[in-house]
Amino acid sequence: MNPIISKFENIKSLINNSNVKIIAVSKTFPHESIIPLIEHGHLHFGENKVQEAQSKWTDLKKTKPNINLHMIGKLQSNKAKDAVKLFDFIHSLDNQKLANILAKQENIINKKLKYFIQVNIGNEKQKSGISINLLDDFYYYCVKELKINIIGLMAIPPDDNKADDYFKKLMELNKLLGLNELSMGMSSDFKVALKYQTTFVRIGSSIFGSRS
Repeated sequence: MNPIISKFENIKSLINNSNVKIIAVSKTFPHESIIPLIEHGHLHFGENKVQEAQSKWTDLKKTKPNINLHMIGKLQSNKAKDAVKLFDFIHSLDNQKLANILAKQENIINKKLKYFIQVNIGNEKQKSGISINLLDDFYYYCVKELKINIIGLMAIPPDDNKADDYFKKLMELNKLLGLNELSMGMSSDFKVALKYQTTFVRIGSSIFGSRS
């Protein structure tokens, strides 16, 4: 068995829950690493830069239209138009200016994406994400004013061995908004996220290996 497929199947067995979708984070990895997973039937892939995703996925998505491409990195507003054309899910929506551009572009090209609002769950100055105290107003602005499809929350918790606390908090915030999807958990902490009803885990190195 291809080693990438073997690692993927191992992650799948550890999750052991058909309601949890694995986003294979293919950023920095070439076509040769991705193709085996596509041929294996996997549909969810994640990238964190629009330009890299365009070069890798534009043609692939034409031949494999059922692939779901997830934007998981910080999205600059000047790349938002290109992102709407290529991606199916955006996990890093965190400000009104970006939301406005995305909604406008959706209307222009008549395409609806699925969005996660990124929450700065640890209140870290260097991290993207909307602060918890602004979350409610931002969510209702996106849904009521812009009519964009917010399906859940996303967070990258601080690396301080308190993942349980952060994931529990995000799960509670998600429930308060009545949202069904939750994007949390990466290679290092997805087992913890599974305890708090995550529905999308973002796994890169545990599938593809370490990045150079």
